[in-house]
Amino acid sequence: MYANKNLKEVIPMEYLEFELPIKELEEQLDKCQVIGEESDVDVSETCKQINKKLTATKKEIYKNLTPWQRVQMSRHPNRPYTLDYLNALCGDSFLELHGDRNYKDDKAMIGGLGKIGDQSFMFIGQQKGYNTKTRQYRNFGMANPEGYRKALRLMKSAEKFGIPVVTLLDTPGAYPGLEAEERGQGEAIARNILEMTRLKVPVITIVIGEGASGGAVGIGVGDKVLMLENTWYSVISPESCSSILWRSWEYKEQAADALKLTATDMKRMKIVDEIIKEPLGGAHSDREKTFKSVRDAIINTYEEFRNLSPTDLVNKRMDKYSEMGVFKG
Repeated sequence: MYANKNLKEVIPMEYLEFELPIKELEEQLDKCQVIGEESDVDVSETCKQINKKLTATKKEIYKNLTPWQRVQMSRHPNRPYTLDYLNALCGDSFLELHGDRNYKDDKAMIGGLGKIGDQSFMFIGQQKGYNTKTRQYRNFGMANPEGYRKALRLMKSAEKFGIPVVTLLDTPGAYPGLEAEERGQGEAIARNILEMTRLKVPVITIVIGEGASGGAVGIGVGDKVLMLENTWYSVISPESCSSILWRSWEYKEQAADALKLTATDMKRMKIVDEIIKEPLGGAHSDREKTFKSVRDAIINTYEEFRNLSPTDLVNKRMDKYSEMGVFKG
């Protein structure tokens, strides 16, 4: 169990299907410890053996995750979301900014100013909900056109004042509703991609969960793109790919394998630049360690680009994306 600072409540740990052997051993360990506390029986050796087996089981399971299991990890209900990262990285210094100055404020896309140490950043990211009510409020992390236009407004403000931009990707895709298309969903995403290629400040992009389709790319053009270890980045989700190719979701595991969507695949194909290692058991298993890893990655990446001139920054970014998909025979 862990405390959620946003909801101010303790949330029980949930387990995925392939994590059930871990759950069983953790329950055994808890019972063993309770027996030791409530009786005079010395169970220290038994607890030690269970703990040793638990550690070995975790290593065995998480060392051999399939692409589909990594997709499941990226959607884990206990996994930290954008606001969790912002609260951990910036604390009270984060100031959320609202609205696209055209239609309304999109709750699925959040952004604002925050500090890591003495350095200010403009943070932008998709936000999912923690329960049914907040998931509906955040539209399940699926932004409408006004969300992408809000993101662009904040990026242009950051450029005006020389503030580096950090984007956090975690969405199952842009909202596909009729009203979103009527308000220009495709144009909003395309405009963001164009404008991000020529922003005159450093842009750091981190995939913290799901990186699906144009919904992710709409805030995903960066000087350096990083992925947490148990995340995915693809033009389509495994379920949707399966339904198109096989007319059924039953083949989602094969689709996940064929899509080459894991962080390792993305790094090998030079779509992303760096993988941020997660604690054993995923980002949710040790949130503080995950937050520190992301914080260090942001600071180190910013140091890499901070002294480049705006012209060099844009040229280097354009070259980076121009080289993608080019193969020499």
